[in-house]
Amino acid sequence: MKVDQVVIGSCTNGRIEDFRTAAEVIRGHKVADGVRMVVLPASQKVYIELAKEGLLALFAEAGAAVSTPTCGPCLGGHMGVLAKDEVCFSTTNRNFVGRMGHREARVYLGSPAVAAATAVKGRICSPEEVTGRKAPASEQAPGGAGGTESPRARGAGR
Repeated sequence: MKVDQVVIGSCTNGRIEDFRTAAEVIRGHKVADGVRMVVLPASQKVYIELAKEGLLALFAEAGAAVSTPTCGPCLGGHMGVLAKDEVCFSTTNRNFVGRMGHREARVYLGSPAVAAATAVKGRICSPEEVTGRKAPASEQAPGGAGGTESPRARGAGR
């Protein structure tokens, strides 16, 4: 499935380990044309560690918009609010109808590795398609690369 946006991080899922995992996948690649990638560390501590490890630069050079810790797209506030019919792949923890913007946007949830691969390919895919190596089981979505879709993506709320 083609995506318009990828979000990695948030107050709940923006741990340093998440960004290290995503960096392993995106290193040496660029965000696909037509895809917005938003990177949101969970805290100042994580942000500072990302800077020390060079990961802020890595994500920015790949084409991501890197933010300081903040509430943003995951609550439909700013920095990536979805429009009608847009598709987002996110590592945040909620995908309620209308949560990230328009009620007719679709949000799929998954791991940082799948999110990074999705940003590179412009469609929901396995990290293996980008790296050429199998991701650890902890980074694979059950049943494939997809993750969890919103009720809207399944046809609910129409």
